[in-house]
Amino acid sequence: MNRKHIGSDLDDFLKQENLLAECEAGALQRVVTWQLAQEMKRRRITRAKLASRMKTSSVALNGLFSGNDATVSLQLLEQAALALGRRLKVELA
Repeated sequence: MNRKHIGSDLDDFLKQENLLAECEAGALQRVVTWQLAQEMKRRRITRAKLASRMKTSSVALNGLFSGNDATVSLQLLEQAALALGRRLKVELA
């Protein structure tokens, strides 16, 4: 049994494997996407209607809401937020 990582936490392991930034970015994207979906549900706005408001295609939104597209840009997230009457807030912690 390899005891190299016993006592360390997941963040330490991900840092050692150079995966921490990628994992955190994916998690943040999923949280924001979930928040957008909740706002859409609250306002009873479909993906098609949101795409229309954003002047984009439903295909672009499918990538946003799939959760598997790591290339979703901050610009697309901001456009979606604005189309829902909200703002995207990003801060360095």
